[in-house]
Amino acid sequence: MSRILIIAAAATMIVGCNTAPVKPVEPVQTSQAVVPARIEIQEAVGFTIVEDAFIDAEVRLDYDRAHDLLAQDRIAEGIEVLETVAAAAPNLSAPRIDLGIAHHRNGNLDAAEEQLKQALAINAAHPVALNELGIVYRKTARFTEARRSYQAALDVYPGFHFARRNLAVLCDLYLGDAACAVENYEAYMATVESDEEAEMWLKNARYRAGLTE
Repeated sequence: MSRILIIAAAATMIVGCNTAPVKPVEPVQTSQAVVPARIEIQEAVGFTIVEDAFIDAEVRLDYDRAHDLLAQDRIAEGIEVLETVAAAAPNLSAPRIDLGIAHHRNGNLDAAEEQLKQALAINAAHPVALNELGIVYRKTARFTEARRSYQAALDVYPGFHFARRNLAVLCDLYLGDAACAVENYEAYMATVESDEEAEMWLKNARYRAGLTE
């Protein structure tokens, strides 16, 4: 059995939802049982998302090669390899999430959304997929859906600081909800050592919410 990992704390995405989960696309059909992703809490780095599945060694190598290509900004090539991995391991959400992130980086938000929804069809409560989908919704002006998606990620793991920051910014700049912005900026600041930009935004949001003298 090989383990597919997504280390959220070290991810390159600024990728967060509401108590109502995002409606997934039709589930991926597979002869293998789907094992939900699980969160392993690691104090030093936040958390790791782990999926267990039986996959060929060649598929594992292709997955690693795709990550190397993406790290070199060879996005189109990375996407091509990830497609083969996703086809070979249809019960894993990780390759679909990586495809969503890669398409996002490549400027194709429609393809990114499709891949992230496929990932959520496999694991409906995957915080990284929910957070990434929230960003796609925000960039396509679907702000209510973005809020639900970020909040859903936080319902799974409240300490997901990327999602917390994303929700705070959404409430602050796009929804005009100063109270929500303050709440989430404060929660975010409690999870990071420092963020001068967020500190400034928090100060402004507190003023708008009438929480300063």
